[in-house]
Order: sequence, then structure tokens, then C-alpha cells
Amino acid sequence: MIRVALKMLLGDRSRYGTLLIGLTAVAFLFVQQGSVFSGIIERIAKPIVEVGAPIWVCDPKLQSIDDSKPLSDTDLQRVRSVPGVKWAVPLFLRTAQVRLSDGSFQTVRLFGIDDYSLVGRPREMLAGATSGLLNPDAVIIGQAESERIGNPRIGDTFELNDHRAVVVGIAKVSRDYASNPYVYTTYNRAISFVPAQRKQLNFVLVAPKGGFSPEAIAAQIRGATGLGAYSLDGMRRLSIGYYLHNTAIPVNFGLGLLMTFLVGISVVGQTLYAFALQNERFTAGLKAMGTGDRTLVLMSITHGLTVGMVGLAIGGGAACFFGYATGGGTGKLAYHTSWQLMAITFVVVVVVCVLSSLFSVRRVLRLEPAVVFRA
Repeated sequence: MIRVALKMLLGDRSRYGTLLIGLTAVAFLFVQQGSVFSGIIERIAKPIVEVGAPIWVCDPKLQSIDDSKPLSDTDLQRVRSVPGVKWAVPLFLRTAQVRLSDGSFQTVRLFGIDDYSLVGRPREMLAGATSGLLNPDAVIIGQAESERIGNPRIGDTFELNDHRAVVVGIAKVSRDYASNPYVYTTYNRAISFVPAQRKQLNFVLVAPKGGFSPEAIAAQIRGATGLGAYSLDGMRRLSIGYYLHNTAIPVNFGLGLLMTFLVGISVVGQTLYAFALQNERFTAGLKAMGTGDRTLVLMSITHGLTVGMVGLAIGGGAACFFGYATGGGTGKLAYHTSWQLMAITFVVVVVVCVLSSLFSVRRVLRLEPAVVFRA
């Protein structure tokens, strides 16, 4: 009967085409919107990943990486005194205003890394070297979003809080959620680039000694100092969790995905229902020959799932190609397609197909075999 069901489906090319278009659109929109959502969420934690420190120490009330709650300078020494800490260095991470040559201003994400070890420096340089930060007034520019500050090159200068900054390198970095250009300099120089405050230190980067896990040392730091301490993954989850719970991003994308789901059920369900109406004489003939309701339901579900799997392959593939064509998540469009998203899309398509098939099969089950004898 599965073979008969496939012949019925493929024999009606117009209905088959309509079903395929509808399910392809559902799969494409679900993967595309889900990938944009995942890409945005992933970019929230990009500054954390770029620094790459095993442990982050901060104010215990810190909510995200964009939240600036200063620490005391003595907190750095307290962290260094905790058993199991291999090293601990300061990090200044805050937004600042760059004055460009045309007089306009642009917000940048300013990284002030340890003057001596340069822990937190860019991992890949496209031009220049990180050792250039030891020169007077030196800064390194992240290539991503650098067009917003005029695409500076090595030797170019600009102003940060009325202080001269000289570009000594260009680094390859990831784009962040706010699309702010990255500017790296030394810690002591960074605090001179922003308005003076009583406390300037806002993060301490820590590495555990051999044999200790980041999570274990973070717990020791919290117990010994009362400060907030997180592993790299813990800091990522903290920042992402803040945006998930306190912004409209999940609601906006969730409503879009829900509408895609409902429209998919509506279009596919109506098309399958029309398909059932058109083929009711054949279905009645099968019932007259003794085909049971269970087999008819299975045939209807086969119609939906067959088109669904083809639509998923085409729509999901098109969405992946769309992401690749727009930069693979490294361009302006935030885009990240994970296997988890593809698995969720598979489940959604199956649910759409099954529910739509069950909607259309109701008329089939109510058919009287005598229909086949009508003129």
C-alpha cells in the first residue's frame, strides 16, 4: 500500500508541487530564522571567546560581559593569593568613543590587556605584531567592523578621549553582538583613554595550576574572596543568559518561528485535504476491496512525510547555502546553523506533515465504499 500511496502522490504533479513548495518554504524559513537567532546569541559571547582566558573574575553582581562593575585594585592581589591560581592579570573591557578625522564619533570596544604578559591579546594578526603595543600610544584594531572607523592602517592615528592613538597592527577578530569595532591596547594606557573613575579594574583573568580544573579554581576564588568567578563557558552562559531573559530577542524570533509553523500546517493541511477530495473515488475503491482505516491513515501520512523529507532537504540545504553566501556567520549577518537546529527543524517538519495528514484523512475515514459506484 505504501507503493500505491506514492504512485497516487507522484501522479498528481500539481498537488505534489504545491505541497513541495509549502514544505520547502517551512524548512527554509525555520532554518534561516533559527540560524540568525543562534548567530546573534553566539555573538553576545564573542568578546569572551576572543580573550580566551580560562577563568574570569568580576563583581559578584555582574550580569553580562557588557555590564561594567569596577573592582578594587586590591582584589587582584587577593585573587593571586588563592591556592591553585597559576597567574592572575588585570583586564580593562569597556566601550569608548573614538574621534575620527572628519570630527565624527564612533563607539568601540576597548580591551586593556596586561602591560607585561599581554594576556588577552588578539590570537591572529593580519598586519603588525602584538609586541607593537609596547610602543607609546599604540593600539591594535580588529578588522571586523573597522570600516566604521575609517579602515585604519598601520601608522594611522585617531583620538580616544583626547588622547592620541597610533595603529600598530590589524587583528583578525569575530564580530560581536553590538557590531562595535575592537581596539586593543595595554591596561594602563586603556584607563587613560576613558574618563577617570575611582575604580577602573573590571575583570581579572586567571589560569589554574596544573591538575586543577577552571571550575574548581573558580569555586575557590568565590569562596575565598566573595567575588564572582566563572570558567570560560560559565562566563559565556552568564552573558547569553542575561540577553535571553532580559531582552525581546527570544520573543521576536519565537513568534516568527511559531507563525512559520502555523502557516505551514495551514497550507500543507489544505493541500492534502484537496488531494484527498480529488482522490476520494480511488480511496473508496480501496475501502470497497477491504482496505482498513489504519492502512488508509498510513497512506495519508506517507503522502505528507514523503513531501516533507524532500522539502526539508531542499529548504534546509537552501538555508545553509544562504548562510554560506552571506559570509558563513563572519559577515554582517549573524548566522550559525547547528546540528541541533537541523534536528529541531526535522521534528517540526515531521509534526507539520503528520498533523496535516491527520487533518486530511478525516474525510477519507468517513467515506462510504459506495462512492466508487457513483456516476
